[in-house]
Amino acid sequence: MSSRPVALSLLVLLATAACDDTPKISPKDRAEGLYIKGTSEYLQGQFEQALLSFNEMKQYAPADPRLPAAIAEIHLSMGKLEEALQEFEAALKIDPKRSTTWSRIGFIQAQLGKNEEARSSLLKAVALYPQDFNALEQLGELHLKRDERDEAVRHFTLAAQASPDTLKPALLMRAAELLQASNQHAEALALLQKFSAQGVRSPDVLAALGDQQVRAGNLDEAAAAYREAATRSPKDPSLWELVGEIRMRQGKTADALAAFRESLKVKNRAIVHVSLARLHLAQKDSKAAEEELALALESVSGSDLRELNELAELLITFGRKADALRILGALAAEPDHAGELDLQLRTARLARALKDAETQKAACARVAAKSGGGVACP
Repeated sequence: MSSRPVALSLLVLLATAACDDTPKISPKDRAEGLYIKGTSEYLQGQFEQALLSFNEMKQYAPADPRLPAAIAEIHLSMGKLEEALQEFEAALKIDPKRSTTWSRIGFIQAQLGKNEEARSSLLKAVALYPQDFNALEQLGELHLKRDERDEAVRHFTLAAQASPDTLKPALLMRAAELLQASNQHAEALALLQKFSAQGVRSPDVLAALGDQQVRAGNLDEAAAAYREAATRSPKDPSLWELVGEIRMRQGKTADALAAFRESLKVKNRAIVHVSLARLHLAQKDSKAAEEELALALESVSGSDLRELNELAELLITFGRKADALRILGALAAEPDHAGELDLQLRTARLARALKDAETQKAACARVAAKSGGGVACP
């Protein structure tokens, strides 16, 4: 018998043996691979694909304790609250001491209007892990619903302290805004100072700190806060404007001019040209003031009420009352501004001075409609 057929047969046998030696993936390893795959898909926002991966994982590891919470997180991200709650409750049976599960359940219960149940769940989360900022924030929201403002402030503050650095500003601002709304300005200032000293110095936090410093009469500190906010938010022209307004009020002309020019570098706005015009008028520089007035008229947006009011006042200062009345009359006639008594009264007074009976009558009619006849009109 030829040796060649024998050799071929041996090669076939060797190849078959090699195929048999290929390692097989165990159910445990396959399940782990699917878990990693599903988690990656979830983090990329591919929720449907992630659900498919986790459901396939159930075939290989149906008792894996991670599955209920993983599937619940996907349902929560998809806004399927009832499904998420069911899965989180299943996860709780596996590990009743996992604070995140209690926190998620409390959040969902709050969204479903089950406030007392939510409060109970969230308190369990915080008892298990006092630094659970999500649970602390949601407790703050529940207290706010019940108009328990002091407790809401306390929980938002605790949440800000416990949260990652990127989330601290928003949580801090919730607490500070509640204090401001309750006229607790000294407390708001103290809170903002405390957190800013700890390094929470986002533009909105610094701007709020500046506002409270102005209210407290600490103008240098306010200007410093606004200036830093402006450097951290280079696309916001209003922050440099605030620095300019403070320096102008303090009589620091050079600093005010510099700040207003920084604001104009960000965006050319009429309101800033108006401020510059007033600054030049205070220095008896009529020519420079007139140039700024011209620039203000060129850049006026026509949609900013404060800007138009300030521009009208500047026109009156320059003796251009008829131009000012055209601006005020147009503003006063807009339906959105019909109920603004100050605007209507200013318009009526200026119309009377210029003997414009029609504009005066229309403004006074709006005053009467708003006040019920309780406010005298020129």
